[in-house]
Amino acid sequence: MKGRVLIIAGSDCSGGAGIQADIKSVTALGGYAATAITALTVQNTTGVFDVLGIDPDMIVHQATVTIDDIGADALKTGMLHSVPVIIAVAEFIKSKAEGIPVVVDPVMVSQSGSRLLQEDAVEALMTHMVPLATVLTPNIPEAEVLSGMKITSEADMIAAAHKIGDLGCEAVLIKGGHADGDKIVDILWRRDRDIEGFEDTRIPSENNHGTGCSLASAIATGLAQGMGLSDSVARARAYVREAIRTAPDFGKGNGPLNHAHPVTG
Repeated sequence: MKGRVLIIAGSDCSGGAGIQADIKSVTALGGYAATAITALTVQNTTGVFDVLGIDPDMIVHQATVTIDDIGADALKTGMLHSVPVIIAVAEFIKSKAEGIPVVVDPVMVSQSGSRLLQEDAVEALMTHMVPLATVLTPNIPEAEVLSGMKITSEADMIAAAHKIGDLGCEAVLIKGGHADGDKIVDILWRRDRDIEGFEDTRIPSENNHGTGCSLASAIATGLAQGMGLSDSVARARAYVREAIRTAPDFGKGNGPLNHAHPVTG
């Protein structure tokens, strides 16, 4: 077991997304997952039915006692649903995690379409969390919000990545799964480096619950294990792709992934 990943995110009681998907992804890739839970969500493959936010002080307390004892080689943030939570987590990172890679998944809306980030918290996310990101991992709808532009092509993805990069993060990975077509292209922008593209054919599947959470945690695991960003992204994409291909087809909506495929074969 190599690479300690502290995950600050919400819980998904159905096990497909959020903290549960994060723990599975980190563990399957040989890392050690620790968590600070930001919210309890009542959800399954068909939707999100209720959310109970955790007090920001309790979130920071979870993260602090964990990092003070076990330590962390990378951080991953997911659902940070409100302004107070965003500010508290950002202050924790600045005070307790200096120099540790941070993967920020800017969770705004669930796969089923339920809002997981309060509307008044978008600006706080952009102001307080984005500049702390070693890599930010928005999907296309999230990238449109963060960049303030419509994305309909790979050229738009590149332009949006530049705009988001201007907010202060070190790197941006815009995920292309929401685009139309038989191929999926992800765009990796890094400051003062060439744009890198990752392309695969699309796997026709409704089993895509928690793909964003899983990918971000897989990237964080790679960084925690000393891999470079490009290699971490490539391995994470391959991991999630196989998890979709071998998904168990559970549930009545967007089903969960097979997170355990590296272990079970």
